[in-house]
Amino acid sequence: MKKHIYLILLLTAVLFSACDMQKEPIGSITDEDAIESVSDCRAFRAQFYSNLRALTRGAYVAYTEIQMDNFQAVSPLYGNRQGDLFNGNIFSNNSDIEGIWGGLYGAIANCNFFIPRAEALLEKEDINDEDKAEIRRYIAECYFTRAYYYYFLMDHYCDTPQGEILSKPASGLPLVTEYKPTPNRDEYPGRSTLQETVDFIFSDLAKAYEGLKAWETATEELCEPEAPYCNSMVVRALQNRMQLLCGKNQEALATAQEIINSGNYSFGRINQYSRLWTQDTGKEIIFMPFINTAEYGTVASTGGYWTSANYQSADYIPSAACLANYDKKNDMRFSSFFSVQNLPIGGAFTDLYCFTKYPGNTAIIEVQFARINKSKPFRLAEQYLIAAEAAAATGNAALANQYLNDLRKTRIAGYKDQEYTGDVLVSEIRNERNKEFLGEGYRMSDLRRWGMGFDRNNTTPSDYFPSNFTSDYFVDGASVLKYPKGDHRYVWPIPAAEIEVNPQLEGQQNPGYN
Repeated sequence: MKKHIYLILLLTAVLFSACDMQKEPIGSITDEDAIESVSDCRAFRAQFYSNLRALTRGAYVAYTEIQMDNFQAVSPLYGNRQGDLFNGNIFSNNSDIEGIWGGLYGAIANCNFFIPRAEALLEKEDINDEDKAEIRRYIAECYFTRAYYYYFLMDHYCDTPQGEILSKPASGLPLVTEYKPTPNRDEYPGRSTLQETVDFIFSDLAKAYEGLKAWETATEELCEPEAPYCNSMVVRALQNRMQLLCGKNQEALATAQEIINSGNYSFGRINQYSRLWTQDTGKEIIFMPFINTAEYGTVASTGGYWTSANYQSADYIPSAACLANYDKKNDMRFSSFFSVQNLPIGGAFTDLYCFTKYPGNTAIIEVQFARINKSKPFRLAEQYLIAAEAAAATGNAALANQYLNDLRKTRIAGYKDQEYTGDVLVSEIRNERNKEFLGEGYRMSDLRRWGMGFDRNNTTPSDYFPSNFTSDYFVDGASVLKYPKGDHRYVWPIPAAEIEVNPQLEGQQNPGYN
């Protein structure tokens, strides 16, 4: 396994299956003649969209959420699944963290194989102009996917890209840009600076945007909601996320406004909000990789990391503090994200709120309780919250309140506009972001970016849990856990197995890890 996953430059194109992250990647492309026509490009395109779909769901979403403060493990139901992450026992040999690293670099190898070979087709005289335009589109999509993978790696294995850390040696990622299999360890790359990593991601995104915009202009193709393929607005959404991470607040505000004001996306009626999760439909969805019934079994269940398929068990449930964030009566998210399930705990059955944001879409997957939903890596709500946060950071409280209030009116029945200032405004925006993106994989990045710690506690007030449920049913020790501001565990370690096989990574481990 080590040789196949961790030797970065030996990784070949990956087809991801049902998401046991510890399984070896399957399938490889090593033939230099594999891409010789536009039809070859189309076939390869399907593969990197399959990869992108796999890397926006399941473990890639759930792991950091389980690690942070919004959920409690139920004993003995959780069976120590992702127990090290939950307990705060984060080490460089953690197999979950190793699996994420390997999966992403495998997908990057896939992109590195495709891009130069597809670009070479553009020089061939027997490829007509129509086919060349199509190939350019696929190349742009591949630049986007590679940028997304490097963004995800940076956001998990590097510190927040702001300030002095940007220029610190070995603070970024090993940047692999060529598909060049070699057993020569001297040719493996070490870590770049964080600034070099950031610049590389933005460069790929610029190429993606230019190529997709050219395609859309030439074909008059519109950027529509629920897009199953990347388009220029999807690229803008990732650019915007990167701008916020990098503290580029003026740019983040401008990009968010561009997407919001484009008119391409809109919030539905408040009483239809739950359809976003039960039916995977809504005009606020910017990008949603395609899945159909024939592909059941090839994709991971995201919701399955919290509750079992038939709701007869739960590994992790929302903490009382998490539940208390929501207006139980009027916030549509409360009824969409949580449901009461009767679970066997302590020798008896107990009604508990469970996290059921990913209930499974039976219109797509015709298996009851399969818990398979389409992933939604980019939504309009994110643009409103980025706009609010960036406006507040640049001193425009009126605009920040506007975007915050506009979002809340699409989620909370009968909501009346509020006006906040100063630290209270910032706190309200941050809390709204926590509520909106619960269970979507943003929490670790957000707390690190805000320079905040957390205090996970096992308080169980009777208005959120029944009288026969006590904190004794939470996992000992880990149910009460603190991360202080700046805790090194907000950044995952470079996998020990990667350092073992790559001599350039010696001495380049993240602070706090061996």
